[in-house]
Amino acid sequence: MSATRRSSPPRRSAAANKGKGTTNRGHDGSPRRAPASTSSGAASPTRARGKGKGTGTTTKRPPGTRPPRSDPASRTAEPSTSTKQSPPPSRPRRPRVGPGEPHRRAVTFLGIMVVLFGLVGLRLVMVQVVGADYWASYGENQRITPIQLVAGRGAIFDRNGYDLAITVQQPTFVADPRLITDPEATAATLAPILGLDAPKQEELRQRLAKDASFVYVARQVPTEVAEKIEAEKLDGIWSIDESKRFNPAGELGRSLLGRVGVDNEGLSALELQYDDNLAGEPGELIVERDLEGRTIPAGRHDLDPATPGDDLELTIDRNLQVATEEVLADAVRDEQAKGGYAIITNPENGEILALANIGLDDAGNPVSSGENVALTANYEPGSVNKVVTLAAALEEGLFEPDSELMVPGRLQVADHAFTDDHHHLTEPMSLTDILTDSSNVGTIMVAQELGKQKLYDYLRDFGFGQKTALDFPQEVAGSLLEPADWSGTSIGTIPIGHGVSVTAMQMLYAYNAIANDGVYVPPKLVDNIIDADGERRPGPEGESHRVVSPTTAAQMRAMLANVVRAGTGEAAAIEGYEVAGKTGTARKPQEGGGYVDADGRTHNVATFAGFMPADDPKLSVIVVLDEPRQVYASSTAAPAFRELSRYALRLMHVPPTGSTGTSPTANVESPLVRGQAADPPPPPPSAPTTALPVSTPPPTTPVPLVNPRARRGG
Repeated sequence: MSATRRSSPPRRSAAANKGKGTTNRGHDGSPRRAPASTSSGAASPTRARGKGKGTGTTTKRPPGTRPPRSDPASRTAEPSTSTKQSPPPSRPRRPRVGPGEPHRRAVTFLGIMVVLFGLVGLRLVMVQVVGADYWASYGENQRITPIQLVAGRGAIFDRNGYDLAITVQQPTFVADPRLITDPEATAATLAPILGLDAPKQEELRQRLAKDASFVYVARQVPTEVAEKIEAEKLDGIWSIDESKRFNPAGELGRSLLGRVGVDNEGLSALELQYDDNLAGEPGELIVERDLEGRTIPAGRHDLDPATPGDDLELTIDRNLQVATEEVLADAVRDEQAKGGYAIITNPENGEILALANIGLDDAGNPVSSGENVALTANYEPGSVNKVVTLAAALEEGLFEPDSELMVPGRLQVADHAFTDDHHHLTEPMSLTDILTDSSNVGTIMVAQELGKQKLYDYLRDFGFGQKTALDFPQEVAGSLLEPADWSGTSIGTIPIGHGVSVTAMQMLYAYNAIANDGVYVPPKLVDNIIDADGERRPGPEGESHRVVSPTTAAQMRAMLANVVRAGTGEAAAIEGYEVAGKTGTARKPQEGGGYVDADGRTHNVATFAGFMPADDPKLSVIVVLDEPRQVYASSTAAPAFRELSRYALRLMHVPPTGSTGTSPTANVESPLVRGQAADPPPPPPSAPTTALPVSTPPPTTPVPLVNPRARRGG
């Protein structure tokens, strides 16, 4: 039965298909182009293989035309009679990928643009709304350049207006390492000019090789060094001006004035204590610059000027300070001492006129010390402390200056036997004798009558065991035990200046209380503080208080004057002036306790403290020598006291004792140039030119004192 066929679509003309092939797909589903048919045509290989039994021949179809589709109904109705095997199943065909739809591409592009514009908008909100202040400040900081204006440090003057410490401008050399092509060569050029050794030169080379735009080369160099550096014309190195502290008188008053750092900050002594006053307030200059670093003329320009520091006017007299340091240095040299310190004051108002500290350099030569030992170191004063014990006994009414005690040569107190420096048997001694001869045993006997609580109270009233009103940096308070902590021998040691430690300042101001009619006047060092407008305000002052009555003070002055006339202080006598004072020789406590070192030797401190004139004191002086060659203060500290007091009396125009006129040098002007150190004044004349009253014997005439005992010291 022949198969029914559907009508086929119109065939293409041969011309239309000329040169074209048909597209078939292989077994892998990939398209392939069939070869173009020849002009005579050819039967389809598939059809040729499709001949079978009962099917008859197939009609040839023109090349390039599709085979006619059979009716599905007839294909299913007609059983296959072909005995040929079916071809292997082909792989699933992949769907044909078309060129895409324009609408979908437009929607995708639009979505992307919406997201991008949304991000940009969000960023604008963050910058212009949420972070507006931050970004405005950020931009301003790129244009605004703050320049700190350093305040000029205040000067320090003496009582007469002479410069002791001032600030000057010094060149400082800096570098921009980015502009230095050969740091090693540059460092090698600068090293000999700056005096650098090999390690310092290497440090400089490392600084010049840093990844930075600013480093220091050398700060505050002398002018002659600056000129040598500038002559080298080194790339990337230039100079700026910086403030540097300068002491016109060199090392004068070094321990008193102190030091400042390279950034002009106070490091020690008065420079540290009054740093807030001296430093002032720094200012600020704000300018607006462009990207090239040039100032924008119409930009921001704000000036907050610096406030200069206050000036300090001290109570120190520069001329007297020079003399004090020179005399003290001579005493240290002559006695081969380890050092020494001296203070000169006005006992009436507590003003410190001179304060010197002398130490030794590496070669053993006396030099001005940077440490103010007179305030920062304790020492046991020795016999100079006896004045407190005897004054307390007089004030309490236990004795009079001429009251006698039977004083033995040896006194047992607890487990220790005390003796005097000079051997004697038991004999009567008045309080004046006890002080004149510096009797340890007699002083202890007086203290036992006084009692430890009373003695302690008077020691406190005289200023022991507490810092002075100066509040000097690193000042110490000394050591004074409470009576409950005293040992059995304390009533024997403390009255004679052992078992108690003081500073030289504390000891001198105890004597000042006697000189000032029994009133303790605290020390004063800064007289005035002067601000930038020239307005003066008084320096800090402590509170005065009465220690003993004027009567007791007058009795003690007379007793101390007798010490110089006929006792252990004879070497302190000054012709024309009545001097009152007391020697003190004390052993230095050793590490681990006791007064003897590992070699079995003792080390001593010699002190002389006093004032003059004795009847109306105008000056008070203390001299302390640390481990002098000679043991006793009568032969070491007392002569130094005399020489120093002679200078002080002349410089401060103190008239001689009993004089009704003025000092012969009162109207002599000191030929000094401001900013230069003073030369020591010439020694005073051998005798006062002002005549003394005829009816009164000269006060310097020695008063005979019958005393067979040899006076060796205090």
